Amino acid sequence: MRYFLLFGWMLFLGLTAAAQPKSDTSWKKNYRETPARINNLVHTKLDVKPDFSKSHLIGKAWISLKPHFYPTDSLTLDAKGMEFRKVAVLKAGKVKDLQYQYNDFQLKIKLDQTYKNTETYTVYIEYTAKPNEFEEKYAENSMLGIKGMYFINPLGEEKDKPTQIWTQGETESNSAWFPTIDKTNQKTTQELSVTVDNKFVTLSNGKLVTQKKNSDGTRTDTWKMDLPHAPYLFFLGVGEYAVVKDSWKGKEVNYYVEPAYAPVAKKIFGLTPEMMSFFSKVTGVEYPWPKYSQITGRDYISGAMENTTATLHSDMAQQTARQLVDGNGWESVIAHELFHHWFGDYVTTESWSNITVNESFADYSELLWFEYKYGKDAGDAENNNGMQNYLQSNSEKKDLVRFYYADKEDVFDAVSYQKGGRILHMLRNYVGDSAFFKAINNYLVTNKFKSAEAHQLRLAFEEVTGRDLNWFFNQWYFSNGHPTVDIDYVYDDAAGKATVIVKQTQKSGKYFKLPLAIDLYQGASKTRYNVWAGNAVDSFTIPYTKRPDLINVDGDKVMLWIKKDNKNLDNYIHQYKYAGSYLDRKEAIDFVATKADDPKAVDLIRTALTDKYHGLRSYAIGKTDLKKEAIRKAAEDVLVNLAKTDKNALVRAAAIGKLGDLQNKEYNNLFINATKDSSYTVAGNALSALIKTDATAAQPVINALNNEEQDGLLADVLMNELMKSGDETKAEKIIGDFAKMPLSQASLMHLTG
Repeated sequence: MRYFLLFGWMLFLGLTAAAQPKSDTSWKKNYRETPARINNLVHTKLDVKPDFSKSHLIGKAWISLKPHFYPTDSLTLDAKGMEFRKVAVLKAGKVKDLQYQYNDFQLKIKLDQTYKNTETYTVYIEYTAKPNEFEEKYAENSMLGIKGMYFINPLGEEKDKPTQIWTQGETESNSAWFPTIDKTNQKTTQELSVTVDNKFVTLSNGKLVTQKKNSDGTRTDTWKMDLPHAPYLFFLGVGEYAVVKDSWKGKEVNYYVEPAYAPVAKKIFGLTPEMMSFFSKVTGVEYPWPKYSQITGRDYISGAMENTTATLHSDMAQQTARQLVDGNGWESVIAHELFHHWFGDYVTTESWSNITVNESFADYSELLWFEYKYGKDAGDAENNNGMQNYLQSNSEKKDLVRFYYADKEDVFDAVSYQKGGRILHMLRNYVGDSAFFKAINNYLVTNKFKSAEAHQLRLAFEEVTGRDLNWFFNQWYFSNGHPTVDIDYVYDDAAGKATVIVKQTQKSGKYFKLPLAIDLYQGASKTRYNVWAGNAVDSFTIPYTKRPDLINVDGDKVMLWIKKDNKNLDNYIHQYKYAGSYLDRKEAIDFVATKADDPKAVDLIRTALTDKYHGLRSYAIGKTDLKKEAIRKAAEDVLVNLAKTDKNALVRAAAIGKLGDLQNKEYNNLFINATKDSSYTVAGNALSALIKTDATAAQPVINALNNEEQDGLLADVLMNELMKSGDETKAEKIIGDFAKMPLSQASLMHLTG
């Protein structure tokens, strides 16, 4: 689905929930069944023209359908906030009017006869969609984007904002701009003709097959999609875009951006063809659609949306060349939405209850991509980020597959996304890479261009592995929560054995069945023992001839759990040096940071500052407490070197920020020079460090920087200084800079002060 900016979304929900009385819980008794299929969509043809003066869409629809199984003489279409001029059936080249009823949400049509499931019929509808009026009338749901079609600056009255149209269908909002059966278990081919002023570019699903210039200065573009997809994945975009062309295996791969970003579009989206190759390889299904385009939308209500062949991104995807110095912050979103073209578009969730079969895979694609492109540490870091997002969401009472919910929008959360992705990671580890990727190929091929649910995913894995996986799916997909464990170690040197004790301490009263890899280390040598835990307390006895340097439970660091691992300092030092995975090293850094009075811990902190992975270098910097004299002496010279020479901008920024904590004027020149860094984050941290260290020396630097256009963290620091100055003559600049911020950034600044 639309890629939520989950932190901001959860923050908003938390604030609103805190301000409201205890909510109604009657939904807990309301089973959400898969929508009945009485009629099936076959083909949808639309001819539409936007009326910018009214924010209306004038349309004609030809909808071809056939009964699913039982004969029927009626048809119910989702059609929100519309006026109808004609509702008819096409028969033998003639148009026959039909009787209908309408209630603002659904159009109920009495057909001209009873149709069998061997017969296809076509209804013809002339209508006007009024999305804004519909939203205003049902404003209590407007936050969730019910109006489907968004007219951005339609009259051109807002300065520095383009005139655009974009649509957002998920969950069931496309039926606010064309009549359809707006359910995930429907699939239809598509043809869409749209008439707009010649100055506008259009984008829709499938391929652009014709463009016709009209005598009134307009142009009619016709887009055609010959492969079936769900109605919520239909898309229409209109605006003055630059179209930057790319390709993959002879297929069009285009990037629709505001003209100012055309020179940098390939730096933002240019890894897309490589992603298409990689995802085609790992799924065993070559990208199945006729083209792939990506477009940005002003004021988009979410992060991104995987409309088939026409992904919509928030305008926050548009970054300048200098912003990209810190890395492409949108790369994971690009991967996520592309992978949906297999999991979500090619095979679609049968119901919103099963949304995780779309979203967990899209979430997991981010790990797969980073692991492939940047190495295992990067993939493991992505996995850990997802784990922490879920664990911090306080969602342990929610099932992964949810048949009970208050609103279908509620299932788009850290459970369906991040928890689901971590569950896939555990499943991959349990069955092995070869079986995992063969099984997801089996799932895709078996259900291509159809809808599916978690049971079909289980069956696909069981067919490949030959194993009964009901225990795994019942525990992780059809239940809730996660283990909380306490791990202890008892060594008996006389008997030559170690006992590993795993206690499950979660309050739910249920105990998880856990396949665990326990690694025993003697120096660099590792011996693995595979065991099963599943009780309140499990004990595992491991023989040894010499006391091991380390026993490492969950050796691959894949378990979705909260743990207290009762190792000592020497164990963690050995873990950092020899176990070696991202999370092994991160856990060791966390532990030694609490033992900063021990010289061995100080040595490891210094070592971690030069870790091979930039993410852990940054993390170690954050854990370095310069208030402790021993750490300052060990780390200061390393931090200076990182600040000056590290190839990664975020590491340089972190090192500068940490040196700023010393408030040592000897570093003034370092900070001043770093304010000129190509990275906004480095420059912002450098300015902040300089202000903290020597406010007088910082003032001329601030004055010079305020004379230039800035962005990112540097702009944030400058704005904070302007606001603190209390200088009323600068109010206009403050207001102007604040207005330029993306909505999420401005809101977060307001909420956090």
